[in-house]
Amino acid sequence: QVQVVESGGGLVQAGGSLRLSCATSGRTFSRFGMGWFRQAPGKAREFVAGISWSGEITYYEDSVKGRFTISRDTAKNTVYLLMNSLKPEDTAVYSCAVSRLATAPTTTVLYDYWGQGTRVTVSS
Repeated sequence: QVQVVESGGGLVQAGGSLRLSCATSGRTFSRFGMGWFRQAPGKAREFVAGISWSGEITYYEDSVKGRFTISRDTAKNTVYLLMNSLKPEDTAVYSCAVSRLATAPTTTVLYDYWGQGTRVTVSS
């Protein structure tokens, strides 16, 4: 019913930038927040950034604040994650998710639809 597809991952040198995209399709909630999560080998999945339906509310995990920027184009049902000043510790599979809430929740429990992820590798 709902599809979530990430793109834009790849290999980048430390200090470089990548822009991830997340396109949604199908019938989902009338209004929904979206978020980015990541999981590195040996680590638990963690929240990276979230954005409300209106785009007015955003939240960032402390380690990426000031480096990453989340944005969305509601008309296109697409959310973006611009990642600047990338560090090797940013290496992970990044997944996009759709929330039942119109706000920007930070917990996985409040997200209902997930993409399969896109891999980001930052070399040193």
